[in-house]
Amino acid sequence: MNYKFPIEFWWGSASSATQMEGAYNVDEKEQNIWDYWYEIAPDKFHNNIGPKDTSNFYYKYKEDIALMKELGHNSFRFSISWSRLIKADNSVNQKAVDFYNDVINTMIENNIEPFINLFHFDMPMYLQEIGGWENREVVTHYQNYARICFELFGDRVKKWFTHNEPIVPVEFGYLGVHHYPAIVDFKRAVQVGYHMMLSSALAISEYRKLNLGGEIGIIINLTPSYPRSNRKEDLEASNIADLILNRSFLDPSVHGEFPMELIEFVKQQNLMPIYTKEDIEIIKNNTVDLIGVNYYQPRRVKGKESIVKADDSLTPESFFDFYDMPGKKINPHRGWEIYEKGIYDLSINIRDNYKNIPFFISENGMGVEGEDKFKVNGRIEDDYRIEFIREHLKYANKALNEGCNLKGYHLWTFMDNWSWLNAYKNRYGFVEVDINNEFKRIPKKSAYWFKELILNNGF
Repeated sequence: MNYKFPIEFWWGSASSATQMEGAYNVDEKEQNIWDYWYEIAPDKFHNNIGPKDTSNFYYKYKEDIALMKELGHNSFRFSISWSRLIKADNSVNQKAVDFYNDVINTMIENNIEPFINLFHFDMPMYLQEIGGWENREVVTHYQNYARICFELFGDRVKKWFTHNEPIVPVEFGYLGVHHYPAIVDFKRAVQVGYHMMLSSALAISEYRKLNLGGEIGIIINLTPSYPRSNRKEDLEASNIADLILNRSFLDPSVHGEFPMELIEFVKQQNLMPIYTKEDIEIIKNNTVDLIGVNYYQPRRVKGKESIVKADDSLTPESFFDFYDMPGKKINPHRGWEIYEKGIYDLSINIRDNYKNIPFFISENGMGVEGEDKFKVNGRIEDDYRIEFIREHLKYANKALNEGCNLKGYHLWTFMDNWSWLNAYKNRYGFVEVDINNEFKRIPKKSAYWFKELILNNGF
């Protein structure tokens, strides 16, 4: 069977500043929370590898962009490092401006459209010290940072995104211990999530004031919540998981309001954030033009079976249990389920419940440990990644054929990059990065398969 995609489809990959730039303390860049956390607790990071060099895009971007062009990509999403661009005294770092200008110009010269994301888990440490996203003042700092980015780069960049996966700093930083500040406090988590949504709306309002003729959206990891069965308690569990972990960001971004059911839940649990009526109007009047959807795996849930003890910290999992589905297909390296139909299900949800807003798959990918063992004549033969992409694209194609407003597909990621606490444990890239050999780039088999796909606009 032939799977064809629209002529203007966005084919490419995605990345983030902290994960690929390196140069963590050069040219007047300030510390972000990852630089700081590594400095005080290096043993938390896989093999003690921190964000110091990561993939050295800061020095190798010309070579990397040339390679993107050679491999057929027509678009690439990256993020701006807030702590590189804005100094602790609120002045703009001209060296950072020069770097990002050159990256953007080099991409455009190579016919690769820059998609820019403003925040990817990398709060500047000087703002975390005053409370990070818990502090309303930081929302204003972010609004100013966003406006500066639009003024500096918006003449050339026409695709902007306010946040990548805003649930992650909430879930991992304030309901878990995988991101700094590693606090478990549901009330503070709700405040953080609320401020991130407000900051997104304020950035959108700044963008619209400038009439730059582009589009602005948000990138959300939409993880479909599948109930174990049609029993009432399983359906309720999947609904509450969906409300807290998906709709808390999706609804205000697209519809301009938080779901009533979520507000009731937050009130019942005494978790209401501090907010103003003006904030609610700002969120209502500044919805997105498009959304990026990151999809890796489904969320399978069931009604609560384990008892929540009185002294347990309240978290979303106090209201549902995860369900380990027998017989599922799995990526053994990450322990993640591979469920390609999820991409179709979330597309239909956007079509039917979110105005069929334009969206693209902004991340999808497969992290694999020890890829060296798949090397043949110096190249990683990653047939498993080819199969992963192909099977997901079959469902993306089905969604397109059923009227979903799907605009593109970006793999996570272009080249192997540093992955937070996991560092380089799992590799995701089309291109191998040899961190022990001057960060040498070697395209994998999947890179050439994807190039062919782009040439044919399908497979």
